Amino acid sequence: MQKVWVLILTIATFQTVFSQDTISISKPELEHKILDNNLQVKMAQKEAELAKAELLGTRAMYLPNINASYTFSNTNNPLYAFGSKLNQERITMTDFNPENLNSPKSISNFATKLEIQQPIINMDAVYQKKAGQIKSEVLKIKTERTKEYVQFELKKAYMTLQMAYKMVETLENARTTTLANKKVIDNYYKNGIIQKSEVLYMDVRLKEIENQIQFAKSNVKNASDYLYFLLDENYQNKVLKPSEPLEYQENMIENNPTLDINRKDLQAYQKSLEAYDLMIKSSKAKFLPKLNAFGSFEMYDNKIAQFDANGYLAGIQLSWNVFDGLKAKSEQEKYKAELSKAQTEIQQYQKQSELELNKISRQVQDAENKVNLTKLAWEQSKEAYRIRKNRYDQGLEKSADLLTSETQMSQKELEHIQAIFEYNTALEYYKFLKN
Repeated sequence: MQKVWVLILTIATFQTVFSQDTISISKPELEHKILDNNLQVKMAQKEAELAKAELLGTRAMYLPNINASYTFSNTNNPLYAFGSKLNQERITMTDFNPENLNSPKSISNFATKLEIQQPIINMDAVYQKKAGQIKSEVLKIKTERTKEYVQFELKKAYMTLQMAYKMVETLENARTTTLANKKVIDNYYKNGIIQKSEVLYMDVRLKEIENQIQFAKSNVKNASDYLYFLLDENYQNKVLKPSEPLEYQENMIENNPTLDINRKDLQAYQKSLEAYDLMIKSSKAKFLPKLNAFGSFEMYDNKIAQFDANGYLAGIQLSWNVFDGLKAKSEQEKYKAELSKAQTEIQQYQKQSELELNKISRQVQDAENKVNLTKLAWEQSKEAYRIRKNRYDQGLEKSADLLTSETQMSQKELEHIQAIFEYNTALEYYKFLKN
């Protein structure tokens, strides 16, 4: 009955994982798709677009500000009543009568006004614009670095999928080998050559392999789902299959690698310092003279939609902000502190990056040694299994020893696959940190 349940579980697992659409895809195809679809890249691009949109606001430093208004008012205030009548060009001699001046009748006024303010020289706005341009450039560089990181993450996920399929293949080969040995052992048991315990030991080993295959197939689906997540695509009822197998990537690395100062993230950090410097200059420029032009054209009448009287006003204003309660000075100190903090953060980040680069360089070398070691161990275990199998066929070895040898051979192959994955992943991360 136990065997029946194992068979049912195996069939159910197979239907769950591999009844879905299996889509073969290569790493170049994924790299082409991910830069357009990945959510992290999209967010970085949106941040760059937001900075570019904010930069549009600095156009106010050279574009005019134009306002139009149409206003109705009614008053018997002596000053406003006389002024409204004067603007309407309706003043007569009787309006100078002291009685009419002191107690005027209420008057209605319809005013149409067009105002223009034209900036000419505002140095604080000039520096703010330059700082905004620097910020926009910094975010563009960060977007490029984000793309590089996402590409690394994609390669790592793709290699994880390759490893998962390779482990499924290895375990299925181990199951085939175990089933062949089980057939021989079952035949020996029927002929009374071996004990029942050896048959049960073989059943346990077979069940163990089935459980490992179940776990490996789950890893296939997990790795496939994560790739779909990176691509921002629906992963329901679909599973990806790599068109290239997991292979050892030979690559020579430097013994003492040096950090590339032109790396995108380091460029962005250095570039951001320029923005702080410009903001300091902008705060200082608030004390410089500002030159602006202004003008207005006005039309008045005591009836709606009538424009019988008009006039204009135009001029140029030169102004200084002599004292603003130390507000600009406070801004200067704030930006100076932020600049100093940013410089310290850059130093820390560079040292951390150098530390991480040297660390991953050693990890690549250690992983390479592990690949070579696990390869030798796997080859030795294969040879040991071959010898034990020959001796078992001749009746010189116990079935338990044969199973132990087969289990060790399978385990060493899985360890070799894991070592290749760790080496390839470390190598790709080294390349990411180096460039």
